[in-house]
Amino acid sequence: MRAIMGTYLRPTDLNEALRAMSAGGLTVLAGGTDYFPARVERPATEDVLDITGLSELGGIEDRGGHYRIGALTTWSGIIDAGLPRWFDGLKAAGREVGGRQIQNTGTIVGNVCNASPAADGIPALLALDASVELSSSRGRRLLKIDEFVLGNRKTARAADELATALIVPKPGRECRAVFLKLGARKYLVISIVMVAAVLEFDRGLVAAARIAVGACSAVARRLADFEHALIGAPLDDLASRVRAEHLSVLAPIDDIRAGAAYRRDAALTLVRRAVEVAGRECRR
Repeated sequence: MRAIMGTYLRPTDLNEALRAMSAGGLTVLAGGTDYFPARVERPATEDVLDITGLSELGGIEDRGGHYRIGALTTWSGIIDAGLPRWFDGLKAAGREVGGRQIQNTGTIVGNVCNASPAADGIPALLALDASVELSSSRGRRLLKIDEFVLGNRKTARAADELATALIVPKPGRECRAVFLKLGARKYLVISIVMVAAVLEFDRGLVAAARIAVGACSAVARRLADFEHALIGAPLDDLASRVRAEHLSVLAPIDDIRAGAAYRRDAALTLVRRAVEVAGRECRR
């Protein structure tokens, strides 16, 4: 007879957790805002590692050259933290993740590990050039977001690894960040298109740009050609530089929320709006 409940572990020491992970086969639980809705009206038979007792995975730290966001940091923790302006896009994404109750419970690292094509946090983290810190009994490694998220619900995390933090490098210049989301309604909705933009600027010109689009491919995508085209552009003339071919890396699909053609057109519009807003913020 199939068991109706698997093993449940809640360690309070990271090394203990990593030893448990070394055997493989454990489902990691933090906020649970993706885990529990997926198991409504059916028993949870997985072996679970609950990491909420690992206090060392909490908090946001300024480490000099980068910020470290611990794996237990909630969306509310991001929204309420006193962070530099270049985190504004990530904060805006956090405000779009469910309601306040979900933001209080759901973790930003869990959002990345869930690897949904419509995950609100991933475009903003791509635009921040963030990396995922993976820990195991074998040691630690860092993977860029686009190296970690491999496809729909698929990541590069090995069975014995825990995603313990996000690492966000500090930009070399002053910059501003924007996040825009299109859904069927204003709140509590899965994205049709998302755009995140981070612009570094110097003397009224774009010095560096990172633009990412979500919900228009199996994984969120950076627009590398467009980023390159923006370098040296005046901050008051950015929207006009967007071309349809800059979005050629996207592969939108038809689904219940929108058609592929609509998504592509909407993405073009949102990219224009994002860089226009970001340019305006840079000029203030």
